[in-house]
Amino acid sequence: MENEKKSKLKFENIVKNYGKKVVINGLQGAIADRAITSLIGPNGAGKSTLLSILCRLLKQDRGDVFFDGKGLDRYRSNDLAKHLAILRQSNNTDMKLTVKDLVAFGRFPHSQGRMTALDWEKVDEALAFSGLTELANSFVDELSGGQRQRAFLALIIAQDTAYILLDEPLNNLDMKHAVQVMKTLRRLVDEKGKTVIMVIHEINFAAQYSDYIMALKNGEICYHDVTEKVFNVPILEDIFGINFEIIQHNGKKICNYFNI
Repeated sequence: MENEKKSKLKFENIVKNYGKKVVINGLQGAIADRAITSLIGPNGAGKSTLLSILCRLLKQDRGDVFFDGKGLDRYRSNDLAKHLAILRQSNNTDMKLTVKDLVAFGRFPHSQGRMTALDWEKVDEALAFSGLTELANSFVDELSGGQRQRAFLALIIAQDTAYILLDEPLNNLDMKHAVQVMKTLRRLVDEKGKTVIMVIHEINFAAQYSDYIMALKNGEICYHDVTEKVFNVPILEDIFGINFEIIQHNGKKICNYFNI
């Protein structure tokens, strides 16, 4: 793909095993800058494993990840946290925190715990961008699941990194909150020039909001292209092993796989 030549985040020959099980096998590719790339595929395909390796949460057995031409392993943790932010699948805190205090944790790579006026400005901007200003003084443990997920997303926004990685950000969200999260991610790309990489199971959300699709199957990348090209019946049936029907609506594709 042409976009791979200009990408800052690249990976080569990534291999990860758990015991005798090969989870990902020789993956190579790059992430398009200033775009949403969704990682899709069946359970166990290696999506979350690859995402974790791309942000150094998990160490690969072989291969290399590069950011801005430099091996990821050569970055100090605090420096890397100024470039890459990760929102994991499960986000909980046992501390009694307000939403604003939680979001302020996103500034730690910059402030090292000594918050400046600029840091608090970034926190307020993240709250406003996420539609959480009115909940700033509410306690996180008293929020609904959808509000809590948006609060953790605001934390990532306050971190103000060029790259945002998310592992199933719609997990356990109802439709309304899922749409709110996806619209926020879309705005981060379109208005702030961020790069978003996410693992997602809801393929219709991927179809509506993604620029690129990276599909994994059996530990390998089987398709990586613009969303329009990946979302067609033969490719989706090959990825997931079930029947599909594509419905066109307002220039977007909707996948029907329920009654086919």
